[in-house]
Amino acid sequence: MTLHTLENNSHNKERARRRRNLMRLMGSDSIAIIPSGSLKTRSRDTEYRYRQDSDFYYLTGFEEPEALLVLIPGRTSGEYIIFCRERDKHKETWYGRRLGVERAPEVLGADDAFPISDIDEILPGLLEGREQIYYSIGKDADFDQQLMEWLNRVRSQARMAGSAPNAFVSLDYHLHEMRVHKTRSELSLMKRAARISADAHRSAMQACHAGMMEHELEAELISSYRRNGAVHAFLPIVGSGNNACILHYVENNMEMQDGDLVLVDSGAEYAGYAGDITRTYPVNGVFSEPQRDIYSVVLEAQLAAIEAVKPGVSWNAPHEAAVAELTRGLISLGLLKGTFAKELKDEGYKRFYMHRTSHWLGLDVHDVGEYKIDGEWRELEPGMVITIEPGLYISAGRGVPRRYNNIGVRIEDDVVVTRDGCDVITGQVPKSIEEIESLMAG
Repeated sequence: MTLHTLENNSHNKERARRRRNLMRLMGSDSIAIIPSGSLKTRSRDTEYRYRQDSDFYYLTGFEEPEALLVLIPGRTSGEYIIFCRERDKHKETWYGRRLGVERAPEVLGADDAFPISDIDEILPGLLEGREQIYYSIGKDADFDQQLMEWLNRVRSQARMAGSAPNAFVSLDYHLHEMRVHKTRSELSLMKRAARISADAHRSAMQACHAGMMEHELEAELISSYRRNGAVHAFLPIVGSGNNACILHYVENNMEMQDGDLVLVDSGAEYAGYAGDITRTYPVNGVFSEPQRDIYSVVLEAQLAAIEAVKPGVSWNAPHEAAVAELTRGLISLGLLKGTFAKELKDEGYKRFYMHRTSHWLGLDVHDVGEYKIDGEWRELEPGMVITIEPGLYISAGRGVPRRYNNIGVRIEDDVVVTRDGCDVITGQVPKSIEEIESLMAG
């Protein structure tokens, strides 16, 4: 048995536990219906690169489109059913191999599998005798309509005999709360995504030089991801000069100038899981004094926020730690004029720091999960994975000393909450001024 086979078996066992846990929450009178992601046409007969729906992948590990997962707790002839495409030699010649209906039960651990082309005949029968349908309405309008047609067909027949579902229940809360808490095998994949992301950032940092185009630096990142069996988890941000002050700048089409900083926000996706790292560094490899000033404030804020990550603290604690340090730093540099208490209360920092310090990380780069429960910030727990990414964006404007014009800095790492604190899984990328200058000089 190969290592790949052992890994697949391990992941299949974990997915089986996820499905069992979800069905336990649903109850025996329910049915869950989860479609795969849809193919998206870019233009004419050209499609965007396919990415599986994260919820579907979380429960199945299946990466093909035109598929459907059905969970039916307590069904004697099988609780876990997959609908998928049949093998087709002609279409596989054009578009790639398919798993096929015959192999789906063995490979995916399903109790049964049916052709997706037969769904109109089979699915209505699976709805019969169930009281609730667990389904996330609004993701796919066409499938919403199709499901309503099946339900109406069952209801019309149920008037004479049997019963039909009478309620829809959103899957999102239960399923997404499961996804917030990462298991050991998930953390292993996320650490791999983090390592691949970190290697790419180090390579980009070493390749950077004045006169290079932003998209050339982007190419360094993506080529490193692909060499390591990953793809980019989101469109890379490579913003030099004032472009670093645009939070979601993705044009990446400017020449990088000697004396400017470049802000690079990118991460690899490996086996479905995302990394997310931001580093900011001088194009020529040496920080100027004003750049050092701003960078040092952001770095202190990031270190303070990471220090605040531990079980039992509020989700908001890292953000509060970060904005306190940013406010102190902005006052010391003359960018804020009031007292610390007043500027913190009035959120004066928001002129230069507009976003929050963290987000969930997992199968999606901005992963699912509630940040508040019953209106209160939730507590951090072991197994949660978050980003820590404070920044300062000093565009030229009223009251801004010229020396700080057009300096944008963000520093981001991926952090796992552990039993006694946290683990920074992207720490391989230099972020102190001395470490950055040393790596770029080398």
